[in-house]
Amino acid sequence: MRFLDGQEPNHDLTYDDVFLVPGRSSVTSRFDVDLTTADGCGATVPVVAANMTAVAGRRMAETLARRGALTVLPQDVAPEAVAEIVAWIKSRHPVWDTPLVLTPADAVADALNLLSKRAHGAVVVVDGGGRPVGTVDEAACTGVDRFTRLGDVLDPSPPTMPLDTPLQEVFEALGPRRVALGLDADGRLAGLLTGLGALRAEIYRPTLDAAGRLRTAAAVGINGDVGVKAKALLDAGVDVLVVDTAHGHQDKMLDALRAVRAVVTDAGAGVPVVAGNVVTAEGVRDLAAAGADIIKVGVGPGAMCTTRMMTGVGRPQFSAVLECAAAGRDHGVRIWADGGVRHPRDVALALAAGASAVMIGSWLAGTYESPGDMLRDENGRPYKESFGMASKRAVSARTRGDGGFDRARKALFEEGISSSRQLLDPARPGVEDVLDGICSGVRSACTYAGARTLDELHDRAVVGVQTTAGFAEGTPHGL
Repeated sequence: MRFLDGQEPNHDLTYDDVFLVPGRSSVTSRFDVDLTTADGCGATVPVVAANMTAVAGRRMAETLARRGALTVLPQDVAPEAVAEIVAWIKSRHPVWDTPLVLTPADAVADALNLLSKRAHGAVVVVDGGGRPVGTVDEAACTGVDRFTRLGDVLDPSPPTMPLDTPLQEVFEALGPRRVALGLDADGRLAGLLTGLGALRAEIYRPTLDAAGRLRTAAAVGINGDVGVKAKALLDAGVDVLVVDTAHGHQDKMLDALRAVRAVVTDAGAGVPVVAGNVVTAEGVRDLAAAGADIIKVGVGPGAMCTTRMMTGVGRPQFSAVLECAAAGRDHGVRIWADGGVRHPRDVALALAAGASAVMIGSWLAGTYESPGDMLRDENGRPYKESFGMASKRAVSARTRGDGGFDRARKALFEEGISSSRQLLDPARPGVEDVLDGICSGVRSACTYAGARTLDELHDRAVVGVQTTAGFAEGTPHGL
């Protein structure tokens, strides 16, 4: 990457301060662009769901992995729970979605409670042998008593087909129907696809391990016996280990990172180790020397983070990524840009600055697939709650096993927002909808730069610096 006309600024920049300059390009189609990351994490699109309790759970991990991204399970999840979640994710089909399942004797109220858990908007009704007898959607539940049995309102003839049916045939078989059901060799329900899901399965390549199963990552902190925790995660089948703390450039992190690297080496697992967060070349150098393969960059840019306002500590994210990515190339490691993205343009700019992937948190919290319950505000709009991982809410959950005195003492040093409403975007209520927008923007950015890969985007990118008015000019402002 270079700055326009060689005018490198003498002050730090964030994403709003910069723009990509179009250049001569021989890339004629967005689909000529390969978005695969080059950092060893296995992702085929450069998006990582951050290890936030309000963001990263089994549904998020399954859905994003199916579309080529990666999810980091939070460090607050007990190792035995992580093992159960990872086993569940790896048992999911890489193409067909996981259905929501009820029986004919269940009530409409049961279906309404489940429908907001998945973007496909359908519940499959099955018999005692797991064979589908019909589907129910929100329209079928409207205007009927909540205690009505599903057997009385279901659609009895959804399209059914084997799991190996070509995706175009699935799409064409759907017609006006919402979903197609995939059956195993014994006729039992094994998956579900919408027409849009079939199209996406043709466009995206899932993030798979060597056995063809969906990948996921998990985080450990730097307190306690980190090596034991890391070993438990490896035994659970986690594909990427993330050693995570807000201030990654400290001795305790370096000790924890060395312990995790030793566990991975002893196990011969070949699992990438991610560590962070830092914002300087020195931080990158020290974490690389301690055994990190990938380094998370970002202090204070997150939507739920109050670190900069509380402490004055941090760094504008674009400059942090740019400097750390350059240092990473010198030390043989890659960079994940963690936080501060609000638009697809920000993801493209982080990749142009040299990041191999971008971590996203609160942007994904307001989707069907995030772990929280669907709530409605005073105007009836659906939303989910998000909160920072250093907030009172997160710290209280993390320290529930401590004594009362220790918990009270730690509560004095909280940073982050404990409750924020993340409204579901009516146009993009599912995480796949958000991912479509991000990948579309990044692919287009690559075509403007004449790049067919993310490394080429970084090599070819020309970046200019703009005023606040310049940024505003680029926002939609038509009548």
